[in-house]
Amino acid sequence: MTHIVFPNQCLDFLRWTLASQSVPPPSADPIEVHKRKLELWFSHLPQEEKQFGGYFLPETMHVDPLILEREPAEKRTPLIPSPLLQGPPVPACTMEQLFEPVADWGGARGLNVMLYGAVGTGKTTVVRKLVLDWCAGAALTQFKLLVPFSCEDLSQLTRASSLRDLVGRKYLHLRRIPLLSGEGDQAKEVLFLFNGIEKMKLDFRIGNTELCSDPSEALPSGAVVVNLLRKYLLPEASILVTTRLSAVESIPQKYVARYAQICGFDSAERQRAYFTSRLLQQPSTGVAQPNREALIELLYLNLQRESRLAQACFLPAYCWLTCATLHFLHFTDAQAPIRTFTGIYTSFLRLNFGGEVLGAGAAARADGSVQERQGSLMLYVVRTVGKLAFDGVTNKRTSFSESELEQWVGGKTKTDEELRQLAVFRTDVLDFFLVPCPSKDGQEQDADERRYTFAVPAMQEYLAALYVVLGENKTAVEKLTRQVSVAIGQVNEEVGSMVAVLSKFIPLRIFAVFNLLQLFPKLYERIHTHNQGRIARTLASEMFRNEDSFNEDVLDQVEQGLLGLHGPQPEKQDERQPFELYPIFMGGLLHYDNRVLLQQLGCSIKSTTVSQITRALRKYLVRELNKPQPPEELMDLLVLLYEFQNPRLTAEILSTIRTIRLCNVRMTPLKCFVLSSVLSCSPASYRLEELNLSSCYLTHDLLEMLWPAFRHTHNLNLQFNSLGPDSCIFLSDLLLDPKSDIRSLQLCDNPLQESGVRTLLEALPQDQSLRHLSLMHTGLGDAGARQLASILHHHARLQELNVAYNNIGDSAALTLVDACREHPNIHTVHLYLNPLSNVGKQSLYVRGVPTDHGGTGRRVQVLASVTEGSDLSESWHPILSVITENASTWDPKRVREQLEVFLRDLEWGRQQQPSWWKRMHFRKVEKGVRQVLQRMDKDTAPKSRRNAK
Repeated sequence: MTHIVFPNQCLDFLRWTLASQSVPPPSADPIEVHKRKLELWFSHLPQEEKQFGGYFLPETMHVDPLILEREPAEKRTPLIPSPLLQGPPVPACTMEQLFEPVADWGGARGLNVMLYGAVGTGKTTVVRKLVLDWCAGAALTQFKLLVPFSCEDLSQLTRASSLRDLVGRKYLHLRRIPLLSGEGDQAKEVLFLFNGIEKMKLDFRIGNTELCSDPSEALPSGAVVVNLLRKYLLPEASILVTTRLSAVESIPQKYVARYAQICGFDSAERQRAYFTSRLLQQPSTGVAQPNREALIELLYLNLQRESRLAQACFLPAYCWLTCATLHFLHFTDAQAPIRTFTGIYTSFLRLNFGGEVLGAGAAARADGSVQERQGSLMLYVVRTVGKLAFDGVTNKRTSFSESELEQWVGGKTKTDEELRQLAVFRTDVLDFFLVPCPSKDGQEQDADERRYTFAVPAMQEYLAALYVVLGENKTAVEKLTRQVSVAIGQVNEEVGSMVAVLSKFIPLRIFAVFNLLQLFPKLYERIHTHNQGRIARTLASEMFRNEDSFNEDVLDQVEQGLLGLHGPQPEKQDERQPFELYPIFMGGLLHYDNRVLLQQLGCSIKSTTVSQITRALRKYLVRELNKPQPPEELMDLLVLLYEFQNPRLTAEILSTIRTIRLCNVRMTPLKCFVLSSVLSCSPASYRLEELNLSSCYLTHDLLEMLWPAFRHTHNLNLQFNSLGPDSCIFLSDLLLDPKSDIRSLQLCDNPLQESGVRTLLEALPQDQSLRHLSLMHTGLGDAGARQLASILHHHARLQELNVAYNNIGDSAALTLVDACREHPNIHTVHLYLNPLSNVGKQSLYVRGVPTDHGGTGRRVQVLASVTEGSDLSESWHPILSVITENASTWDPKRVREQLEVFLRDLEWGRQQQPSWWKRMHFRKVEKGVRQVLQRMDKDTAPKSRRNAK
């Protein structure tokens, strides 16, 4: 991974480092000054490390990848195909061992060591750690001076410089150091480090690069490096060069003493060590340490299954991506800077491909046009691998044959330069994205049947989305139109001058041809705008696919891909998996921060394109949202709007939404943060009619993250969660917040207890917005019911009160109903599933009927049973519906007892009815109660059998 910071990549940081250091006195040791500056320089972490909070130290998060010393004949052998090595372990070597004396290498000459590896194996990270260890005196102590260079930086130098000037230019304090004078054998204590040697296009031919042994003679930077490697300049000095696989032959074999290949993380243990260093060494962010350890344990179990994740994490780069994704999913902090899933993948690609180009050929170098002909490596990836990914997403496929790779990645190459670039790409980059599919029976696949898949499934969707947003999926007509438009635009000025001259000699009707030519760019612009509308239409259609409607939401799918599935596995898995991240990535790529990163990678998304897509997208999203959406699909839409990071568009979309039902969606800190962030984009006056978060596994900590969302809600449903007494303090503050307008609050089946309910009730007298309050099955008890009765007269707007299933007896229930009858607005009280006697129930119904004197003259409907004396209750159906819905989560014995009481009440009431029609109605209700009992028997029978086993 490109985690190191070299001179051309962090000039601003270097200037800060130099400015922050006081000028050393003349007597200061220049080497000690050099070590201090290098340590500051190489300890600086890239911007992408802020994914983890920015508190890591390189020495605490470094895990050594596998390094193998290879003979020259073996240096082009492929990487180890699997992170789980087969057969006897291959002996690894350390950087110290690479600089031990070589028998057939001249003793007076310093060693030249080549360290090579594919993209993402950890070359640059190893170099960073090596430099820091040398500065600390922990590695390569035989070298008194270590001089690191970025070859990308050296390749940009246009002025000839001597070796001493080159060192002094990059490291001012080493300008006059004797070790580089060339006198005696002082240079044997010097180690030069050249990172990315393939970027210098070195030429070792004597006719093209003159010999030089004087460290003070000015030469082009490439010639200086060549003479160092030839051992003609400072032959006693040792050299370490790093390069990609395709450039191993760029230095003749006779100039290299040792070859070493970085092979990534060869075992699940190395991978686990990396994850532990990243995910455990963190300050307090509200996530308990045992939860972090359990997360790593699940991840490790998934790696041990030899899953596709284990293949991907063979590369340290994908270990970084895995950690960044898990940190995003589980350690979301509302106070941290905004991070998006698309931003993580864009940062990941910038870390590994930032500044990387596919160089031009020899002919281009001869005429000096190298820079003009160099192309972005990332753009090449999009046009090849992205094209393959787009085809897979379009046809719902995740694996590809050898012929498909040749079709989409190879393409129709015509020139030698294109073939050379393709060979470099296949050697260095292709294996970074695609890995062989694991065979189902564990046997190696035949060459004809071998198939490949993306190392990380989400990467296929990201590259496909980038391919579309960049406009690479244009039709042939669109491409031809663009080419013609550009050509005509280039000659427009010449046409104008010609018209001025020829207008004196050519008839006016001929000018119609010129007018058509000038109008052609406008026609192209209309076709181009239509293409952006097509992108928006594709995004919306992919977002709301009918076959994806009942899948888990996309964030849960991502988590399962990393941590694996636990528990019963589906017997049959559908190979045509839905690609639900694809439209979300398309939206996220339009965000400005991601476009800035992509611009650095050579992939430009113009602001006009974003504007056109956004305008078209709003229309399609509004149209789809007029249809009812399953909770999982609605959660995905919220994620899309969050990834967009476009407050204006989000506010326009939200203006058409009045209800958000996320019941049964497993809410995590990230999902809560997404919901609050999206709703915060709406104006302060915006209100949801209903926010349903029932059965969402909410806890007290998650409630705090949802505060901004609750302030935009009229009806808040928090049933069937894990909210305890502490949560009541939060809910009380919410009710008292002048900016909130909660009219209905449902807290059924939360263990609030009497203390929590008491805290909540204390806020009621000051709240003037609440109309409906549901405290069913919250542990209210008699004391809570009496306290509620004592404060009801302070809250004049309350209309409906649900205290069912709260262990409330006759006396407390009568007190509460009396208070409700005296209340000016309460019309309904729910008291069923409480231990009420028949006499108590009859008294409740009598109390609910208005009297001729004393009371308010209003009727208060008391729902205590499916009957009211000898008559059926008007609300028998809602009572049974509530019991049916919740019977599986409530105490079955208690529910069964209450249902049997209902049956006795119904039987007695039926016997009192002289009307045949009313008796039939009673029997219908009895049948409904018996069906609930039968359903409970079916639900408890499997549990009993499992317990018996």
